Amino acid sequence: MALPFFDSGARKKRDQMLAVDLGGRITKAVHVQRRGDGFVLCRYALLDTPIFERAIPVDLLAEHLKAVNEAMGGKCKWLVLTMGVNDVLLRHVELPPMPTEDIRMVLKNNSRVYLQQELSGYVFDFQLASPPRQPAAKPTTKGPAGQQKQKVLIGGAKKQLVDDLALAARNVGLVPDHIIPGVIGPVNAFEKAAPEVFAKESVALVDLGFRSSSISILQEGELILNRVVGIGGDRLTAGLAESMNISYAEAEGIKIGMPTEVQAVLESLLTPLGRELRASLDFFEHQQDRPVSQVYLSGGPSRSDFVVEVLRRELVAECRTWNPVSFLKLALSSEQSAEIEHIASQLTVAIGAALTAL
Repeated sequence: MALPFFDSGARKKRDQMLAVDLGGRITKAVHVQRRGDGFVLCRYALLDTPIFERAIPVDLLAEHLKAVNEAMGGKCKWLVLTMGVNDVLLRHVELPPMPTEDIRMVLKNNSRVYLQQELSGYVFDFQLASPPRQPAAKPTTKGPAGQQKQKVLIGGAKKQLVDDLALAARNVGLVPDHIIPGVIGPVNAFEKAAPEVFAKESVALVDLGFRSSSISILQEGELILNRVVGIGGDRLTAGLAESMNISYAEAEGIKIGMPTEVQAVLESLLTPLGRELRASLDFFEHQQDRPVSQVYLSGGPSRSDFVVEVLRRELVAECRTWNPVSFLKLALSSEQSAEIEHIASQLTVAIGAALTAL
């Protein structure tokens, strides 16, 4: 699944890719290489993301991408960048079958009709979610049956932001190959990590981010529902710091280790997130008339067994973490090889983004 708001237009797939996930607090980068029918993780890096209030200035982003490239050894110039959940609009719509460029033009000129809001200055891309369907003719209807429709997943983002991301990359000698919604990352990575489950079951992928969390519900390989919840690791850490009268840094340090005395506080902070996620599961199960068999968690907070257990209770569903690097061959340094198991869940979005262009 791609939805590349920016695509270099290259017909040939790259044999290696640098993917950068610009997180709210930590930027995650991976260098992934295609070898034969498989993929190799050559290197990864986690760096502090620059602090900014709204859109990150081009010069600051360029400086940051330069630091990321240096940390990655500067061995790959082809770049995939992700856009945060709050910078991207994703919607399912039904459209008549038409050429690709016509779909983009229809969305550009008629966003209010198809997306229920005026989105001037946006760029759009799409993924066909299902083949065209022929509506059944009503018994009393005379004449030809209704026009065929196809279900399409639409992505939209501000053109200025897309252009700024591409410009910042070029300014430091990188070649922006794709710019994609970050929410697509976990879907791509999960398809490779658990192909049987991906293709045959109804599952939810929950990525616990810094400022917000996302839930993507898949049904037999199709993204049916996606929702962003404005609760992430930052709120958990800030809530712990306030309730215990300690610094933010101290709260961050104990959040994963989870001493018994902070569990009640953390549970109260996680409960609203669990309820919001459960509402998404309820909506899907009501609309599709089938249960979600598993909830798969990724992101930094998912490293805590306590966080997983609390969400399991709130969601009333089986929750588990998953390893987004399980399908990759590793060509890491000895130091990174020793750490990869601990930080793998944080690389989910970046790994899935790399797969978009490989």
